[in-house]
Amino acid sequence: MPEIHQFFQQLINGIALGGMYALIALGYTMVYGIVELINFAHGDVYTLGSYFSLSILALIPLSRYTGGWQLWLIASCVIVLAALLCGIVGVLIERLAYRRLRNAPRLAPLITAIGVSLILENLMQIWKGTSEVPFPQFLPGGLGVPDNVFVVAGVGIHERALIVVVVSILAMLALNLLVFRTKLGTAMRATAQDRDAAQLMGININGTIAWTFFIGAALAGVAGFISGIYYGTTFFLNGYQAGLKAFTAAVLGGIGNITGAMLGGFLIGIVEAMTSQYISDQWTSVVVFSILILILVFRPSGLLGEQVPEKV
Repeated sequence: MPEIHQFFQQLINGIALGGMYALIALGYTMVYGIVELINFAHGDVYTLGSYFSLSILALIPLSRYTGGWQLWLIASCVIVLAALLCGIVGVLIERLAYRRLRNAPRLAPLITAIGVSLILENLMQIWKGTSEVPFPQFLPGGLGVPDNVFVVAGVGIHERALIVVVVSILAMLALNLLVFRTKLGTAMRATAQDRDAAQLMGININGTIAWTFFIGAALAGVAGFISGIYYGTTFFLNGYQAGLKAFTAAVLGGIGNITGAMLGGFLIGIVEAMTSQYISDQWTSVVVFSILILILVFRPSGLLGEQVPEKV
């Protein structure tokens, strides 16, 4: 029985971790689906979201609030502001670094993406320093109140893990509604299918791509906030590892496929948690990136991706 409890405990931890990977992976898959660009700076936007959240929280006198709906309102405002700021950064990155390279050889925007990633990492290092930065744990229950744990069938479920999963699922459902039920979503799907034909039909290609970068970066900002709540700290290089694992999740699910990015994120989170439990923490990255290599070799289209014939 203890082994079963450990298994389900790690499963819950993996789902919470996978929720963050899924939010980051959505940005990768949305951008790739429209402009066929792997935006390696996206992971650093995720870290930037946690830094924005810290700066916003520093302006709020949290000690005046002891819990209840006020703290939840503060958290909601912080997460929205962090998402908006990250979205603006995403639009600026697209406008300044990528737009002129849309028709360039694929190596040029790839190198540019790596350069943008290094710029963001160094800016964050200058801003907050080289050490881990503590994240104020004001949820749930109030400032300084320990995290609540729900015990279900002998398995402890931390309330902060529930927050991560609920926020991730709500954000992903909202994205699905936006992509498949709105005019902007229709423009995004048309642009992804055939950019030239979409432009002939009157779709503003530049505006649609800018909105795609905004939404993807905003979701990364949401992930940055909830990761701060979950781990209690942030670090300027967090986005490097998280970005690579989220990219692996996007490839696993089928890059360009929104549902695939969600599925891949949760699967990678579960694989990482199980590897940590049953093998070793030191092997988690080895296993995750081995999955990336195997997927690229044996099923490049991913689990939910489709083989698309090459245009000639």
